Amino acid sequence: MIRHILLLKFKSETQSSEIGILEKAFLDLPQKIDGVLSVEFGANNSPEGKNEGFTHAVMMTFRDDAARDYYLPHPDHKALGNILRPIRQDIIVFDYNI
Repeated sequence: MIRHILLLKFKSETQSSEIGILEKAFLDLPQKIDGVLSVEFGANNSPEGKNEGFTHAVMMTFRDDAARDYYLPHPDHKALGNILRPIRQDIIVFDYNI
């Protein structure tokens, strides 16, 4: 399995409703794309203050490398990017095998 983690920093003018639309789009992915086993989406609540302005995280689990490779060019992933790009200030993407 592959864990796919995104840390998101949004533009200051981003509305909570826009983040909600993005969250729903992420959470719908397991029903739309074969091999996406799970998706979690959440806001930072760490009291440590070390988030460097990143406010939200997405954690996805793919069945295997092939599933991740299928996801990357998939039209539903591309549609997700169309939602994210206008509101994103910065992003970190990190994948690892589990």
